[in-house]
Amino acid sequence: MSKNKLIRITTIPFSLEKLLKGQLAYMQNHFHVTAVSSEKDNLEVFGKEEGVATYHIEMTRQITPWADLKAVYKLYKFIKKERPTVVHSHTPKAGIVGMMAAWLAKVPHRLHTVGGLPLMEATGNKRKLLDYVEKTTYNFATKVYPNSKGLYDFIVAENLTKPKKLKIIGQGSTNGINTHLFDPALFTASRYTLRKELNIPPNSFVFVFVGRVVGDKGINELVEAFGNIHKKTNRTGGNDPKLLLVGFLETELDPLKPETLHAIENNPNIISVGYQKDVRPYFAAADALAFPSYREGFPNVVMQAGAMGLPAIVSNINGCNEIIDEGQNGLIIKVKDTTTLEQAMTELLTNSSLYQKLKSNAREMITSRFSQEEVWKALLEEYNLLLKK
Repeated sequence: MSKNKLIRITTIPFSLEKLLKGQLAYMQNHFHVTAVSSEKDNLEVFGKEEGVATYHIEMTRQITPWADLKAVYKLYKFIKKERPTVVHSHTPKAGIVGMMAAWLAKVPHRLHTVGGLPLMEATGNKRKLLDYVEKTTYNFATKVYPNSKGLYDFIVAENLTKPKKLKIIGQGSTNGINTHLFDPALFTASRYTLRKELNIPPNSFVFVFVGRVVGDKGINELVEAFGNIHKKTNRTGGNDPKLLLVGFLETELDPLKPETLHAIENNPNIISVGYQKDVRPYFAAADALAFPSYREGFPNVVMQAGAMGLPAIVSNINGCNEIIDEGQNGLIIKVKDTTTLEQAMTELLTNSSLYQKLKSNAREMITSRFSQEEVWKALLEEYNLLLKK
């Protein structure tokens, strides 16, 4: 019996790697899978790693109408030739391009996963434009999958599409967590060796942030809050805490404040290591995750940190407040609020009994709900249910 064809689309291959690692290889056992994205060389590397076919098409993350229409036409021609049963897109630009092209090609199942909405932080004409693009994407899709209950509720409240078109796969998350890979037992030695490499004393309390180092991730507030804590620690003669930043510093789409950049460059207790392909050693070297993001879908970083046994400080936003249970495996703070962030960080630094309680719960509360295998099975069940219809 021949397999149905499945096309998965993201704007850049980095999203395929970070959002869907392992998932396409799993689906290849049940479908003929093709990964579509930009950046040809990186896409081909991903295709080889996952054992799936690839198709390169240039897409931008900015608003570029003429280039986007060219991408739609090229993708339409490819889909028309391939005749897939399912086209499934992720990320905003890949969503509008992919769903429009699949609709033109009359693909029966046009699926789009929502893993975060930039429009949540937009205002004025930009917000109107992003609203229009999102609504158009959902109109072309046959099903839309918010990857958290918070996103589901937001889409309904904003009337971006009809509720009957929406569904959350499993308990949320786009790809779940490989809890066999994200296991602190594998990195006991890494904690000490990496700290030595980074000149972090063995007894220093380390807050870690993993993700794009941009304003929307709450980096301005995080750096300010940490700076305040550091000043107080110096006055009291306590052991210097550290802040470890792991991720790309983006200067175009959402740059940091000048004073934040100055602090990152000049505060010796803020250690910025840039993008790291394997973030597990950095979690192992840390004591808690600080993730004060403004908006998320269902953030992998928070699940990864939990699987590595770290309690987390997160903003009270969708996704984050579905992974973290206040006072059980982390602390939840106000969005864009330096004061409550500083208070939460101070609480973990000074309240050892609370810290130990959160730490002891962290891994189990991830492994029991968000293991990768369960997420993949739930998505495959959804595909099969659609195919039966």
